[in-house]
Amino acid sequence: MPESTTRPTVIAAVAVTVIAWSSAFIAIRYDGRHFGPGELALGRLLVGSVALGAAVLVRRERMPPRSTWLGTIICGVGWFGIYNVALNAAERHLDAGISALLVNVSPIFIAVLAGVFLKEGFPRLLFVGCVISFAGVAVIGFAGAKHHADAVSGVLLCLVAAVGYAGGIVAEKPVLKNASPLVVTWLACTVGAVCCLPWAPGLIDQLSRASAGEALWIVYLGVFPTATGFLAWAFALSHTSAGCLAPFTYLVPPLALLLGWPILSETPPLLAIPGGILCIAGVAIARWQPARRSYNTPTITSDALITATTSRPGSRPS
Repeated sequence: MPESTTRPTVIAAVAVTVIAWSSAFIAIRYDGRHFGPGELALGRLLVGSVALGAAVLVRRERMPPRSTWLGTIICGVGWFGIYNVALNAAERHLDAGISALLVNVSPIFIAVLAGVFLKEGFPRLLFVGCVISFAGVAVIGFAGAKHHADAVSGVLLCLVAAVGYAGGIVAEKPVLKNASPLVVTWLACTVGAVCCLPWAPGLIDQLSRASAGEALWIVYLGVFPTATGFLAWAFALSHTSAGCLAPFTYLVPPLALLLGWPILSETPPLLAIPGGILCIAGVAIARWQPARRSYNTPTITSDALITATTSRPGSRPS
């Protein structure tokens, strides 16, 4: 029987995960001033691949069968490649907290794609949730337009990131039947890094001109939000259910907003707050009856790179 989320070690693991995923938006926003979107994504994914690969070796995980390769590649391209590059580009136009709120609509795209490609139907409240969430997106876009010169581009890039994440997760679902979440995440992260290799010359050039602190932020993104965040979430999930943990991910966007004030001196436009509430409310409505469906649509976090791999009922690190 799953242990309660009140166990101190589980609480600590959840706290580490939420802080890690929230802080990723802050790190991306900061380092995006010094590195291009593709270069930043490549650096982060290379570090993340090495860190996750080390965990795979320590745990002596088995590699998935060849039948899962296509799904893993699609997952890596969408979840790690497109998601990271688009999000990095978006945060050149939007505050970290606003980006976190916008990316939070990903579960709606996941539900739609799962209904179309996995033939899993559509929840009755899905379209109601869509309308509410995208009303929130419109409100945030309107608020951002008065706060940033090119906010519309940032909003669109956040939606591209959300779609890339959703497509990767839907492709990954069949893969998880034959491989552990840790191995799949590591392989997908590696595929994402390979996709970003065209930016390698730019990354080398920018690293040569970067300060030690700017370079360390890339290491931080790969080690803490990507690798540590996943391992902490996997540990928490092994001691309780995904349903108990999912609500905690709603803490990530507001935490990213709060962290942006002291660290980046970013004050989000006041109208973005109700817009963000609408986004989260729409997602919550769209996911209102997850237990009755065969596909447990995961909740995106501010930087939820890992949630979906561990959010299916009964899944836990092997």
